[in-house]
Amino acid sequence: MAKRPVFYIDQGKAASKEYAFEWFPGFAVSQKQKSVESLHDAIRRVCPAARPLEISTKSREALGQKLSAFHLRLGGHTLENIFQSAKVFEQGGPYLDLLCVPPREAKHDERLKTSGPLKAFYYQGETFPLIPRTVFYDYIYIAAVKESLAPEEISAIAGYDHFTDIEFNPAKSINTQARTAAIIKLLLEECGTLPHFSKEEFIQYHKGHVVL
Repeated sequence: MAKRPVFYIDQGKAASKEYAFEWFPGFAVSQKQKSVESLHDAIRRVCPAARPLEISTKSREALGQKLSAFHLRLGGHTLENIFQSAKVFEQGGPYLDLLCVPPREAKHDERLKTSGPLKAFYYQGETFPLIPRTVFYDYIYIAAVKESLAPEEISAIAGYDHFTDIEFNPAKSINTQARTAAIIKLLLEECGTLPHFSKEEFIQYHKGHVVL
């Protein structure tokens, strides 16, 4: 058995709940998809009418695959590259050359492990704080969704009510595309579209609408 957080909307906030499910070991996509289906079955046992969506390259649904950070693009670069290249550490960064390598190579660049503690993110001339946690990732993810997906695809996100990311392990990281998908659903319910936020506006929204 394994446990993973599932993200949803609760009383006007993006929240999460942990679910236990059967894990299917192995690196094959088919094994990952079995684990996703097991997790979704666990959600349906609690909420029979639930409409879960896996947000990753392992999703069986095209929309879930398109919402993967490895597929979304912003300003000509993948979201994953932007996120990794924007990191500022005590002893280095931002490493802008990571914009021009394969996404998985950017994620595992050795400098991200050897440059000391993470201090902030720097993107398009602005410095983003580490608190609220995940605010920078959520900010660029939403911007990338607006740039990468057609309006009808964005609207389709509102048709789901539980969001999963089978690769996300909260013991190892804090950012997940599943949480941001829940934030997008909340924005669609509140505004009918994805509004434009300045950095400061989004930080304030995040503080009031995201449970971490």
